[in-house]
Amino acid sequence: PGLNQLIKINMSVTNKESDIQNLLAAQCHLGTKNCTETMDRYVYRRRNDGVFVFNLAKTWDKLQMAARVIVAIDNPQDIVAISARPYGQRGVLKFAHHTGANGVVGRHTPGSFTNQSQKGFSEPRLVIVTDPRTDHQAIREAGYMNIPVIAFCDTDSDLAGIDIAIPANNKGKHAIGMLYWLLTRMVLQMRGSVSAVSPWDVMVDMFFYREPEELKEQEEAQEAAAAEAEGTAGFNAALPGEGEYGDAYGYNPSGEAVQGGFAGGFAADFEAAAAPAAAGGAGIEYAQPESFGSQF
Repeated sequence: PGLNQLIKINMSVTNKESDIQNLLAAQCHLGTKNCTETMDRYVYRRRNDGVFVFNLAKTWDKLQMAARVIVAIDNPQDIVAISARPYGQRGVLKFAHHTGANGVVGRHTPGSFTNQSQKGFSEPRLVIVTDPRTDHQAIREAGYMNIPVIAFCDTDSDLAGIDIAIPANNKGKHAIGMLYWLLTRMVLQMRGSVSAVSPWDVMVDMFFYREPEELKEQEEAQEAAAAEAEGTAGFNAALPGEGEYGDAYGYNPSGEAVQGGFAGGFAADFEAAAAPAAAGGAGIEYAQPESFGSQF
């Protein structure tokens, strides 16, 4: 093989190893305690507590196959990604945003693929579902219309009506976000928009589901930090009348006479003012206290 082919092979091997490590970190290899006959081929072993463990090498291969199918469709708008499960809704929306597909979150309206008189009717060429159990209505309608289906399947999933099953944990929020992030990156790599020279700079955290309480706490913390910063800035502001000859209260550490400031101004005015003259030019005489002593 040529040099370019060797570089691509090395990149794919390196990406596979790092991707499998990311899948392990996101717990994509953990299944359930039940395993169907059709999903047994993707299971590596069973733990002592009864949980089945996936073979992540097969998971990565199926992600590659799904990415090739997605890239083969000329118009990305003909691809529909669906997730009725809340943990997968953010991943679906991010996948649709970066690949140009259509994202449908929440309940799938019956007849969206079969009833032409319906308002939300569409005729996609490919359907991607997050969980075959919660998205069973979309899989059934896709089967009626001969639309291929790609699904993330757990060990207890039924593969009826599914063309490409990606074996992985489809119940954890980190696992679902990681799967959609890897699938999106693979699609962009095959399209040529992401490469080793210009890597994808989107973090996998953007595909993770976030609790509304966490968002509210983060907003409150940011508001409190902003209010504290404003209060500190107001407290450290200079007082009125503070200058180079002393502070606002007339205190001068050097001991020199204060010529400015709040107290210095009043002192200067008091010394410069003249004593008021008596009315009529004559002074006022006051009786001494001793003159009244004899009368009492």
